[in-house]
Order: sequence, then C-alpha cells, then structure tokens
Amino acid sequence: MTPLIGNEVARTTLAQAIGSRALHHAWLLTGPEGVGKGRFARAAALRMLAVAADGAEGLPPGVDVPAEHRIARLFAAHSHPDYRELVRLPKDPGKPDENIARSIKIDQVRQLIGSFSTKPSLSQRRVVVIDSIDDVERPGAANALLKVLEEPPEGTIFLLVSHAPGRLLPTIRSRCRMLRFEALEEEQVRAVLRSELPDAPDEEIAALVRAGDGSPGRALGFAGLEMAALEKELESIAADGDPTNAVRSRLSKLLGAKAAQPRYEAFLERVPSFIAERARTLEGPALRQALDSYAAARDLGGIAVGLSLDSTATVFEMAGMVAKIAPARAE
Repeated sequence: MTPLIGNEVARTTLAQAIGSRALHHAWLLTGPEGVGKGRFARAAALRMLAVAADGAEGLPPGVDVPAEHRIARLFAAHSHPDYRELVRLPKDPGKPDENIARSIKIDQVRQLIGSFSTKPSLSQRRVVVIDSIDDVERPGAANALLKVLEEPPEGTIFLLVSHAPGRLLPTIRSRCRMLRFEALEEEQVRAVLRSELPDAPDEEIAALVRAGDGSPGRALGFAGLEMAALEKELESIAADGDPTNAVRSRLSKLLGAKAAQPRYEAFLERVPSFIAERARTLEGPALRQALDSYAAARDLGGIAVGLSLDSTATVFEMAGMVAKIAPARAE
C-alpha cells in the first residue's frame, strides 16, 4: 500500500492528539477531494483503536500500525467490533461497484446510533468514520447525527471527512475540531501515481499529474483512459485555435462513440481545469476570455451527462472553448 503522502501538518496534529490521549470527540477533515483525507481517517481510526486496546508501546511514530498487530488484523478483516463507517452504499448489494446511492441515508445513521446502546468491546474506545459527511441526507439524517455529536457516547471518536465544509450545518461544524488538508505538490502526486501505476509510461503519468491538479485520487480516476493523447489534442487546439476544425472533429468522432463513454466523461472533467491552468499565465483581455471559457466549459461539462446531451456535439463545443484561448484568438 502507498504510504500516506503530503499534508504533514494535519497528519501530525491528529497523531499528537492520539499520542497524548487528549482527544476531542469529533474531528472534521476538510480539503479537496482525492488528497487522502478518507484514507488518513481510516489509518487514524486504526491507530486510536490499537492504542486504546494495547497501548502505544512498540508502535511507530505517526498513525501507522504494523499489519501483524492484532487490532490491524481485525481492522483489515472488517471485523473490529468497535469500528463503524458510514459511506454511500450501492443500490444493488449484488453489484457493489455500480449504482452507488446519492447520499448516506437516515436508516444508516439510525443503525449507527443503535450500535451505541452497548459499550465498546475491546477497549474503552469506539471510532466512527463518515466519508463523507457532505453525503449525509438532509435534513433528517444530518439532524439525527447532530444530536449524537452534541451528546457523544462515552469513549466515541468521530472522524468526519468533508470536501465542502461550507455546505454543512453550522451546528455540525461547531461541534468539531477542524483539520485542513491541501492539494498535493506535483512531485507528491507523481509519487503516488508511480506507486499505484508502476507500469504506466512516463508520458501518461505526466498527463495524469496535470489532470489531477494536486489530487492523486482524481488523477487515478483518469487512469487507463489514455489521458496523454487527450492532452496532446487539447494542447494543439490551445496553441493555434484549430482553424480548420480538424482536431475538434477528430475528438468529436473519437469520444462520441458509445464505447468511449469513460473517456468522454474524463474529457468533460478535464477541459475546465485545462483552461484554468492556461488562465493562470494570462492577463488583460486574454485572461478575461479564458475565464469566460472556463465558466462555459464548467457549466456545460457539469450538465452534459445528466441531461444526456449529444456527446459528439458536446465535445466539439467544449473543444471550441479551448480554441478561444489560443493566442491568435484571444487578442
């Protein structure tokens, strides 16, 4: 497994709190999606449970717990009785990777609350990870969870992952101590990708780093979609504006096919961030054009799949937004 990378300040803060045993009952891990908040929350949960059960003697610094530790084995087998996790569930249990529910339902929160009727089994501590708290159904599930945060069961620690803390109920935020996670540096993202995709060509890794924009999770979501080839096409359009529409037409034909749906969706997600990258180097009218193109691409990309817009026409239109930031077009 890839070691935790980046955001040392946030990780050290919680590790020190665990070591001192002066733990606040609720922690809100905030920051961009895909930078490792959920993974760190689970690692921290394991560390808390291991320390509570057997003490910290023999454990390495930070939040790591050796795989051979008895608590780590229980955790890995999803059989630790004092660990609870709330995530969005698949609509069809027989297809766990498809049709994930849009939210964490109130029934899930009620089941969690029901588990608090008994004391922890292996120590005096219980840990709950909610990934993400943004997904908790409102108002019912969120209000039920708020009551637990206001009067937490003895010994229970909550680790709440949030990609958009400003959208949470203020009363939930006020009950938590916040840990801020930031986007990773390019070299840190590259290190994660190299570990997870050891056979990927350097050109593809470089394209994924750019597409990830500081988020290894986001970059890995593009893996296997030949992002380097898409990047070359976008760079070609941004360089000369594609005056003959040749590149736009080629992209439209390539991504408009039904079998190309994953690459099409990756294209929709990548174009706004591609334009944003270019905008950082511009000023004056060229910057204004780039900002307008970014807003248009973001809006179109955000609705295209949900509204089942014609993919061929959508690709052509979004590629045209990239063409508008070409030097000759932006003057």
